Amino acid sequence: MKRFAFKMKLREGCEKEYERRHAAIWQELVDMIHQQGVSNYSIFWDKDTNILFGYQECNGEGSSQDTANVDPITQRWWDMMADIMETNPDNSPVTTPLQEVFHLD
Repeated sequence: MKRFAFKMKLREGCEKEYERRHAAIWQELVDMIHQQGVSNYSIFWDKDTNILFGYQECNGEGSSQDTANVDPITQRWWDMMADIMETNPDNSPVTTPLQEVFHLD
């Protein structure tokens, strides 16, 4: 199981909307994420910087943040979220992978 951590940037003033949208996450997106081998997925918010810190565990080398061969469900989610986050031209969130420097089981 690969651990994958990353950060993204939330636009100022969009904190409540971000939480609202994730509280109503589509079941088809949840199913797709699980089918891709992603589990134990959390997103944390640093209110001082509006940085979102994501963590997930992945079977294989992929993650939910892969932008190659994106399925239509994920693309629809990215399109919906584009107005409240920093995004790339394809509406995928600007994601910075973080290097693991310590782990303790």
